[in-house]
Amino acid sequence: MDIIDTHCHIIAADQDRYPWSPIGGKASAWATTRPVTAEDMAVQMDLAGIGRSVLVQATTAYGYHNAYVLDASAARPDRFIAVGTFDPLAPDAPARLATAVTGQGLSGVRLFTSGSTVPVQGEWFAAPESYDFWSAAGELGVTVCLQMRLGPANRQLADVLERFPGVRVLLDHIGYPDIAGSPARSGKEVAELAAHPNLYLKLTHRNLEPLHAAGEEAVEFLTPVVDAFGAGRIAWGSNLPAAEQTLPELVDLARTVLAPLPEAVRAEIFAGTARRLYPSLTR
Repeated sequence: MDIIDTHCHIIAADQDRYPWSPIGGKASAWATTRPVTAEDMAVQMDLAGIGRSVLVQATTAYGYHNAYVLDASAARPDRFIAVGTFDPLAPDAPARLATAVTGQGLSGVRLFTSGSTVPVQGEWFAAPESYDFWSAAGELGVTVCLQMRLGPANRQLADVLERFPGVRVLLDHIGYPDIAGSPARSGKEVAELAAHPNLYLKLTHRNLEPLHAAGEEAVEFLTPVVDAFGAGRIAWGSNLPAAEQTLPELVDLARTVLAPLPEAVRAEIFAGTARRLYPSLTR
């Protein structure tokens, strides 16, 4: 099966060339204890049978400095494309976005509103000061990855999706739904988000691990979510090396959890959706 990894991170061995500046002022544990370089990532991709990968900026190491993912994708365009972390509130955000996409080769952007080093969910991604950024993203046809936790900020998410229907928004880790608490309840909550046609889901080990632990109950999450969104709006990502497993192990995890789904659905989740989200993957 054709496989594209839509969510992996790389850390350079040379910190002088690529200095750290993590958002929140604190680097994540995985970035310091199990870093993976671009060269190492390509090796793991070969072992896992992955053709192309989306290098998502390691925000908890480099913050808004996207040099390493850009350099890595430029060096190996046959294997990588780059998604960089972006500040939508910057006064010159639209111009900076246009330069990054058309001049530097950025294929997508990421807004990091909550995560391992930013425990409080930010709502700034929907502030009026961000509207020019969202408009520019729509004009440029850029997919925006949104790292957030579903819950109190759902209203802001809905506002952005409705205000900018031409922007593809890819929800990292599906917004961390509480699958362990109840696959059925969390599946229903996520399925309701499908009412926004420009919202896409990124399925990673953050979701696949609790689904695997749920056993037969995993279908109570997968069925309503896949039925509501359709496979064409769901994409798989490994989250290596934030995930502790090897890349082949992460692929096996996804294959195991998604095995009950039809082959055509799995083909979309593993590769088809990624190509629509990032047209540069087809080149």
